[in-house]
Amino acid sequence: MTMVSIYYLEMKQAEQLKPKQPIPGLTITEAEIKNYRFNRFLYSLVGEQWQWFDKLNDTEKTWKAYAERDELRTWVAYYQGSIVGYFELEIGDQQAVEIKYFGLAPEFIGQGFGGYLLTYAIQQAWTVCHAKRVWVHTCSLDHPSALANYKARGLVLYQQKQE
Repeated sequence: MTMVSIYYLEMKQAEQLKPKQPIPGLTITEAEIKNYRFNRFLYSLVGEQWQWFDKLNDTEKTWKAYAERDELRTWVAYYQGSIVGYFELEIGDQQAVEIKYFGLAPEFIGQGFGGYLLTYAIQQAWTVCHAKRVWVHTCSLDHPSALANYKARGLVLYQQKQE
């Protein structure tokens, strides 16, 4: 069995953010009306190629409980009417905001969208979610540039483990 490396990164101050410039034509919108089916679709769209299978067999009741709670907020990025990617922010204890899921649709990988979408996600964590700390975990199964993108935006590695 192959070992998977899991990386935990954090940002403790908004000033640590190293932003990427906005991309003309890219719009990012919060899904203010919660709909677990939309979250499930986004999870599948973005995560399929990275083996995000852990939630695919969850029941509708489980998805609804996960996606429609007050602590979870979802944003979707669009370019020329198509879904570029999405991110979910989960507001936890002591205003620690986790970037729960983050990623791009396959057609948009490698075109420069990831850096700005992550910039926007971190900005929303600090401003809209009133974070006192922003954190994320990624693993060696994710896109090869995922860890580098998190670090490039100013997130700092604080833990690494093998599973």
